[in-house]
Amino acid sequence: MMKLVALSVLLLLSLVAVSSAEEFDFFYLVQQWPGSFCDTTKGCCFPDTGKPAADFGIHGLWPNYAKCKTRHDLLLDGAAPGLEMVTKRKKKKCWPEFCNNGEPLKIAAIADLLKQLEANWPTLACKSGKSFDFWSQEWKKHGTCSDLGQHGYFAASLGFKARHNLTAILADAGIVPSDDKTYFLSSIKDAIREGTGFTANIECNRGVDGETQLFQVYQCVDRAGENLIDCPLPMTGNCKDRVQLPAF
Repeated sequence: MMKLVALSVLLLLSLVAVSSAEEFDFFYLVQQWPGSFCDTTKGCCFPDTGKPAADFGIHGLWPNYAKCKTRHDLLLDGAAPGLEMVTKRKKKKCWPEFCNNGEPLKIAAIADLLKQLEANWPTLACKSGKSFDFWSQEWKKHGTCSDLGQHGYFAASLGFKARHNLTAILADAGIVPSDDKTYFLSSIKDAIREGTGFTANIECNRGVDGETQLFQVYQCVDRAGENLIDCPLPMTGNCKDRVQLPAF
């Protein structure tokens, strides 16, 4: 009997994974400013390849729902009866994740992208100095839900960053890293919209001295992973009217 229950739960979880992978609405391409990541009480560590450039680094390409789903919504989407019992700990689900834990990232699949990834998607966490561990986690949590495949997932992320370099876009608008200056949040949003043609969402954090810092930029990408779009969801992002872009 216990074996039957366990098999049923595994079947339900697999159905959830398949459903989630097919039904997201858009991607968030998330890039983080390394100066803000490091200028916190938690601090940062550089990868084994050395200190990254003073440039926005990719955090991930995240499939997202345009509207958060309740357990009832998930059941209506075609998941098997009993799903509510499996998902009872989560009141709402706003994005699919961990859609195929049986598909680990293979370095051979992204071999031709490694140099670009090391430069544009470096780890700053102190858990490991290996950026590959960072990429593996992003693939496992988000990439397996993307319908892009391993190479396609990372190539798409790198392509968007290359076409719309946020550091250069902000610099063109006079918004440059500084430990003294602050900038209007509206000016940052306007610069990104003018530089890319689309609205983006902004997330802020707090520095060691409590200052509000521009931390992450959320650009929105269509479901095919091919084009930027205006972000369909608002984000408060823990920001104030003026924010800092700390030096790195």
